[in-house]
Amino acid sequence: MYGVFDALRGFRSCGYAVLALALAACSVLPTESTLPVGAYLARPESLALANPEQTKLGVQLEPRAREHPGTSGFRLIPNGVGCFHARMEMAGLAEKTLDVQYFAIQSDDTGRLFIKGLLDAADRGVRVRILLDDSNAVGRDAEIGALTAHPNIELRVFNPFSYRGPLEFMRAAEFALNEKRLNYRMHNKLFVADNEIALIGGRNIGDAYFAASQAMEFGDYDLLIAGPMVRRLSDSFDAFWNNQLSTPLQNLVVFKPTKERLDAYRESLRSHYAKMQGSTYTRPVSEGGPVANILSGKRPLIWAPGEAIYDNPDKVKGGWAQVAGQLLRERVERAAAEVRSDLLIASPYLVPGEDGLRLLTGLRARNVRVRILTNSLQSTDAPITFAAYDRYRVPMLQAGIELYEVRPHLGEPNVPGGGSLKSSSSTPFALHAKVFVFDRRQVFIGSMNFDVRSDRLNTEVGVIIDSPELANELAERFEAAAQPANSYALALGPPGATGKPGVQWRTEENGTAIVYDKEPGVDLWRRLKVDALSLLPIENQL
Repeated sequence: MYGVFDALRGFRSCGYAVLALALAACSVLPTESTLPVGAYLARPESLALANPEQTKLGVQLEPRAREHPGTSGFRLIPNGVGCFHARMEMAGLAEKTLDVQYFAIQSDDTGRLFIKGLLDAADRGVRVRILLDDSNAVGRDAEIGALTAHPNIELRVFNPFSYRGPLEFMRAAEFALNEKRLNYRMHNKLFVADNEIALIGGRNIGDAYFAASQAMEFGDYDLLIAGPMVRRLSDSFDAFWNNQLSTPLQNLVVFKPTKERLDAYRESLRSHYAKMQGSTYTRPVSEGGPVANILSGKRPLIWAPGEAIYDNPDKVKGGWAQVAGQLLRERVERAAAEVRSDLLIASPYLVPGEDGLRLLTGLRARNVRVRILTNSLQSTDAPITFAAYDRYRVPMLQAGIELYEVRPHLGEPNVPGGGSLKSSSSTPFALHAKVFVFDRRQVFIGSMNFDVRSDRLNTEVGVIIDSPELANELAERFEAAAQPANSYALALGPPGATGKPGVQWRTEENGTAIVYDKEPGVDLWRRLKVDALSLLPIENQL
């Protein structure tokens, strides 16, 4: 038997060796060691706009900021369509610079409209810097890479894969051979126009994030920011942009960007825009979108003190906790530890880890009410992460933590304070917002999930704001999502066959209260899949 295992190990090693040779042959990832003597990898440093007050946005916003010294201005945009329009407005209003940082930009309807907005801005003379994580960019380099032929567009990829071709198994093989480096990802989401106005939150760019998908609608929040905090967020962008892990895309793609490729891409974006004419996503910004309403004063900003926080782009080096610079989760957990009466958490992927569980149970020991909203097994798009969360449900319930799991179909989507949790379509709903509310007076909004991956393997960005008004607005939306028609309220149930405490799911259907003793709305295969995934020793990856 041992001889069989030895043979299998030898075969696997040979297979990896062949794949490594193939990757080496196909690799286009340049390094300083692979360049000719005397050559260097072109990564010119650049910084955010130095004099934003001289732009039209600056002329409108700087006087308001001076009227509120020591604060920045905020406005929550919870609607997916509104968040898309806000980005298009900002791209249209920018005069000097656009800084764009995302984990993923999909090449779907809204993704292509978004790219067209950036290209239009560049055609007007705006400098556009796009920074993408490479985990979702495979297969699109040849297309999106054409943008770098534009003199006003720079596109960099964070921690890129070497293999740039269409074969997924090659990409998977490279990950297996270089997991330690490639498992480190940039999860930040940030959009800044003229260093004067910024959008931050949990959304990537794509149909599911802007209520344009028929398969899934991600419920999320964007926060529009003006004032001094924008400069700090631009500092975070510059830190990542100028980091050695951010590689210019033109140094990676097999098909080098040319004017002809750019012209062809521009024409395809124009054709797509024409096809989308008449949709809500091509509505002229002159009709009054979120940004226009804020600039006109129709929807005033909430001025409050706060701080922008972000992970060091090198936090993975030498142990994530020892890197100089802010670590976002440390700051958020410090704010949570100071809560006196009430903590609300919304996190679509919930894997607190032993440290996070210790924090939460410590709060309960001080009689702090802790309520957490996450996805149900029905609504989650990541069963593998749910499998890791599953083992924490009973310990959290035993500590008195109140857990709510969002249902994919909401019975009461309206929010008492105004607005809705989702669009009016019947598209399945999934939570995607990453929000903390501390004692109804302070909030965190950003890209960080309350999971181990965000803690150790992703970089994140967010803001902490001292604002009872924003806290109440977010709390109202939490309460609306957590009500019985929209979520399952979890409770300890009778012991199962193993003698361990079980879980009950309490909800409301058609006005009738219902209690489930088994995972509701989930077929046997999905439940077995999660049970199998829970046996894998990969919690520190999730």
